[in-house]
Amino acid sequence: MSANRILVRGVNWLGDAVMTTPALLRLRARFPAAHITLLTPEKLRDLWPKHPGVNEVISFTAGEGLFSIGRTLREKKFDLALVLPNSPRSALEVWLAHIPQRVGYARPWRNWFLTQAIPARPGHVTMRKRSVVEIKQLIASAPGPTLDSKLPTPVLLAHQIHEYLHLAAMLGANPEPLPPCLTVSPEEIAETGKKFSLAVGARLIFGLNPGAEYGPAKRWPTERFIAAAREIQKRTNCVWVILGGKNDAELAAAIASRLPPALNLAGQTSLRELLAVLSHCRVLLTNDSGPMHVAAALGVPVVVPFGSTSPELTGPGLPGDPQHRCLRSAAPCAPCFRRVCPIDLRCLNGISVAKVVSAVLEISAARQ
Repeated sequence: MSANRILVRGVNWLGDAVMTTPALLRLRARFPAAHITLLTPEKLRDLWPKHPGVNEVISFTAGEGLFSIGRTLREKKFDLALVLPNSPRSALEVWLAHIPQRVGYARPWRNWFLTQAIPARPGHVTMRKRSVVEIKQLIASAPGPTLDSKLPTPVLLAHQIHEYLHLAAMLGANPEPLPPCLTVSPEEIAETGKKFSLAVGARLIFGLNPGAEYGPAKRWPTERFIAAAREIQKRTNCVWVILGGKNDAELAAAIASRLPPALNLAGQTSLRELLAVLSHCRVLLTNDSGPMHVAAALGVPVVVPFGSTSPELTGPGLPGDPQHRCLRSAAPCAPCFRRVCPIDLRCLNGISVAKVVSAVLEISAARQ
């Protein structure tokens, strides 16, 4: 297959976007001379400056109509579209653009808009929400303890990055995984450090991201974040930088008030500034979230208490990367993939403060 002008329809969420970067890099290697354009939501546009897999970015606003997007794309005269999301709308957008080759996964209500509808790949795992009845049945039948128990061996080929790599492989790209990769310049890091007073002498900077946009079933309890951060601060003399979006501002302020001299930047950074701030951090303690993926793609180790979601499917960085710590209890109902726990949040309550403290100190020491 040959192509000179390629459109990649990007995904809609920050963490998912980071997980597409290995596929973009493999696509670039397959088509080194092609002009590759990424179509992305406006909120994610600033993720992509100077990324080696992308020549151009076209963004759209949340309320922009299908025909407007189709008209914009049609003017660019692409000859190939790779559709990463599974939605009917994303396939319809490239069909309206009159792009002659349109490749994406086969899904209901969209296959007519694709010229090549790809079946689910071998190893695909569906993230199915468990019902309340199923959750209660799993708990009732559990034979043993659920606190910090031994966990199963990760299923590395189930990870979401393989979904995107498989699509790129359908165009002849190498399907072997690469670490997710984002770029931020030394100038951006220096300017952001100056803006937010991150020059703190010899003290270590640790990041803390206590929110998660998906819902409370992904959030380790606030009191445990505070207890772990205090203990780590006591042992390392670190400065905590608290991160998050505008919706996390109240939570972050409450935590910062109990962690002097923490620096609360929740809701105060642009996306580019978030990348630069994370680059200052020795380690990030975070829930499963977009910033978790961003940090890992910048080479910053992360410690993540996992609750309703699965590190085998959406964990940070390259699957199995030993520099990150994905912590879980052995709650029999996890992962349930629910936004809100219908019972007692035992998956996250089963992850102790001591376990988190130990993990943060361990990976911090490994960076020396």
